[in-house]
Amino acid sequence: MSKEWTGTIERIDEYRWRIPKTYKSKMRVDGIIYANEHLIGQIKKDFAPEQVANVATLPGIVKASLAMPDIHWGYGFAIGGVAATDPSEEGVVSPGGVGYDINCGVRLVRTDLKVEDIKPKLKELTLSLYHKIPAGVGSSGNIRVTSQEEKKILLKGARWAIEQGYGIEQDLECTEEKGQMQGADPGAVSERAYERGKKQSGTLGSGNHFIEVQEVEEIYDEQKAFTFGIFKGQAVVMIHSGSRGLGHQICEDYVRKLMPCLSKYNIYIPDRQLVCAPVQSPEGLEYLSAMKCAANYAWGNRQCLMHLVRITFEKFFKTGWEKLGMYLIYDIAHNIAKFEKHNIDGKEKTLCVHRKGATRAFPSGHIDVPQKYKDAGQPVIIPGDMGRNSYLLAGTIGAMENTFGSTCHGAGRCLSRAAAIKMAKGVSIAKELEQKGIYVFSSGRETLAEEAPSAYKDVNEVVDVAHNAGIAKKVARMRPLGVVKG
Repeated sequence: MSKEWTGTIERIDEYRWRIPKTYKSKMRVDGIIYANEHLIGQIKKDFAPEQVANVATLPGIVKASLAMPDIHWGYGFAIGGVAATDPSEEGVVSPGGVGYDINCGVRLVRTDLKVEDIKPKLKELTLSLYHKIPAGVGSSGNIRVTSQEEKKILLKGARWAIEQGYGIEQDLECTEEKGQMQGADPGAVSERAYERGKKQSGTLGSGNHFIEVQEVEEIYDEQKAFTFGIFKGQAVVMIHSGSRGLGHQICEDYVRKLMPCLSKYNIYIPDRQLVCAPVQSPEGLEYLSAMKCAANYAWGNRQCLMHLVRITFEKFFKTGWEKLGMYLIYDIAHNIAKFEKHNIDGKEKTLCVHRKGATRAFPSGHIDVPQKYKDAGQPVIIPGDMGRNSYLLAGTIGAMENTFGSTCHGAGRCLSRAAAIKMAKGVSIAKELEQKGIYVFSSGRETLAEEAPSAYKDVNEVVDVAHNAGIAKKVARMRPLGVVKG
């Protein structure tokens, strides 16, 4: 394999590139990548464009195989990939189009605290969060449940956590799908997946998952920022986690279970990691019902994590979280497949939209945007690396028309984890970040090396592409102050 992907690609405009469907004989639609000239050079280096072309071969795919500006190599689908299939036209669902960490996602919590109020105590506050919130590979938390109770989490998601006293009803209003996908079937989940998830509610996990105390350092849209409850100089908290071992096991189970569907339904795929089944087939519906269980588990998990953050702040500041103004702005999924209505050639169609490392970005007035945000549009939360910035944006009509209401989900890796560890050899990432005024606590040094800022694209550049291409609009920029890593 050469060092750079050299397939056919054409520039559409300043922020879009096309892989024509003539590039591969079995491509049904074009591939379209959102990127500027600098980013497209980075994107070609890990062959992610080849995965965009491969996805374009899936049965029933509509309009285009899409890639966001944070795209990088993944399992089957590139991370940063979006694909919609039409169930009425033999469209398929692919576990690789959702990913192993089903409903990995992020939530943003506002506070009434100003950064100047917390800076003298920032290190101690971050350390308190580190000690309170279980993190790391295989970590288990204090929220223990029976097998029967775990099934309730898979059905109810974040609502289960609210019923246990881990939040308020308003939290659900500010969560995608209100924190609960309908149609989950705990019977479609293996015993191994149950076992892996039983002790992990309210745990952060490892890798790129984090809890960050951040400063709002720039406001781009005053009106939307006011609607979202954001102001310059404010302290906010961002939580990034997913469905832990349970979601990983569900993906692993169904990648194996769906493999016979390729011959059964006469499906051609250029890469076996794209294993899939027709959406309306028994196998496709079973995967979706299991995926919804994992999605609900993840929403329940992030709700529990937010509860732990709130009570940590309460004890630290000796004030109730409501008085601290710690209300949820929004919670958004990154790895998911959902049935949504979209306009295709003037007709409204119900499609199965895969977002893998991509964020929903619905515009103002959309039925699925919370009432309090109807005029502003859906909040879009884009985390960056732990040394630069994160963003709050708003969904747009442009996203709805061009990307099935989707945008990027983060900075996107530009180095593999192995390459990042090699580059960080002999370097103290934590010390380097502390010199920038960022306190980082992690359960392992290797995690910090894998997640070094140099391992990621510049999120500022990635978000500028999304903003200028009109698939999300910038509202505020945050920077990390205190980071807890797995």
